[in-house]
Amino acid sequence: MATSLTKDSTGAPSADTSFFGHPRGLATLFMTEMWERFSYYGMRALLVLYLVSGGADAATGSQGGGLAYTAAAATAIYSVYVAMVYLMAMPGGWFGDRVWGARKTVAIASFVIVAGHLCLAVPSSAMFFVGLVLVAVGSGLLKANISTMVGQLYKDPKDLRRDGGFTIFYMGINLGAFAAPFAIGILGEKVNWHLGFGLAAVGMALGAIQFMVGSRHLSEESNRVPNPLTSPEKRAVITKVLVAVAVIAAFYLVVAFTDVYRLTLNWALLPITVAGLVIPVAVLVKIKRDKDLDSNEQTKMTAFIYFFVAAAIFWMIYDQGASTLSLFGDTSTERSIFGWEMPNTLFQALNPGFIMLLAPVFAAIWISLARKGREPSTIVKFSLGLLGIGASFFVFLIPMGMADDGTKVTMWWLVLIFLMHTVAELCLSPVGLSLTTKMAPAKYGSQMMGVFFLAVTAGDSVTGLLAIAGVDLNGQGVVALEAASAVIAAIAVYMYRNKVQSLMGDVR
Repeated sequence: MATSLTKDSTGAPSADTSFFGHPRGLATLFMTEMWERFSYYGMRALLVLYLVSGGADAATGSQGGGLAYTAAAATAIYSVYVAMVYLMAMPGGWFGDRVWGARKTVAIASFVIVAGHLCLAVPSSAMFFVGLVLVAVGSGLLKANISTMVGQLYKDPKDLRRDGGFTIFYMGINLGAFAAPFAIGILGEKVNWHLGFGLAAVGMALGAIQFMVGSRHLSEESNRVPNPLTSPEKRAVITKVLVAVAVIAAFYLVVAFTDVYRLTLNWALLPITVAGLVIPVAVLVKIKRDKDLDSNEQTKMTAFIYFFVAAAIFWMIYDQGASTLSLFGDTSTERSIFGWEMPNTLFQALNPGFIMLLAPVFAAIWISLARKGREPSTIVKFSLGLLGIGASFFVFLIPMGMADDGTKVTMWWLVLIFLMHTVAELCLSPVGLSLTTKMAPAKYGSQMMGVFFLAVTAGDSVTGLLAIAGVDLNGQGVVALEAASAVIAAIAVYMYRNKVQSLMGDVR
């Protein structure tokens, strides 16, 4: 940690910088997100492997003891789970805006996540799914609000440190994500699945404690409820929630009593997945039609929709790193390094490891180019991100073809693909987070960060629906189609860059 004296946007000295030239509160948020991502990505590294694991395999050293689902079912469950994590960011932002404020919402969310991981640590299939629900709810409550608090540290929207601050914050995310496969992943894959899930609970507990201790360094705005509910609104919300819970409970009671197991699984997943597509669209329409927004905010929301669609396509491919790529790595790669068989979960450390190496480089490049007036626009960065993620799946087609006859290919193909994912992510994701805080209508504050995360929900819901419908996401045809869709989207974003830039107004 370094202490430095910088100048604010007016040129006056600012003494609020003690974390790599950024506000001190960034360190608190950095560490909180680091531990949350440690727990989340550790569990995620195990999820698909645990779902497909059956009996122990003496030949491979597999411990067995998983739920013995098919690869298609595991991919569907994984996709729905990730979609729900990011879908819950929307009500998470709503709680931050209208009920608890961002800071209190993050504190509560931290303990919900701990409870979820503790449930996963119990060797019971029922408790496993309860744990998934709790982690999804807690992560959703946390994600939108903690990112909003990063934006609140920079009072001037034109502060040149903002993008760099989000990139440093992104390093915290990836430091936790990098450590997780080495600790949680290896412990879970090689020793005991549930010990791995238990270690995830310990990590999140450390994050919760750190946040409570360091929250005094955050912006006072994080303690404020921007748009508190009125008493009539509270009654209306409670009524709607009770009705929704009753309808959902009735539906799943019917599902639970069906005699066909496969139908039960699909009908348990299908409504959630459809909701993952319908809800993002409904939310965008609702905000766009809000008459309280002035013309400038309405125009910026139109531009935001372009970025939302681009991000959804990006995450559709990116999130298959822990499903499609993980399954390929488990069955079709040679992972021997000087006689040591590398655990498959360590592939999940590649992306965060690359980000820690490359994020400072990208942050320095963006700042250097900005000072020279040559930084690529947000639109161009998004286009580059889409192009990179599409190209990564075109590369993936090569080892897939080589492994068609059962041959195991070198693991360095996956290393290359994860490197390409990283470069693409650094062009799109931290920039998208920063862009959302700058374009968000004042009325929606934290909720807009939740809306941006709904792009992940939409993308993963597409893969979930495909898996539920029986489409083999590990097939070369589907991989090629996804790659082509991302490249076409990249070209379209670039071609319409002038139109979108005009809609963004003063936001670059």
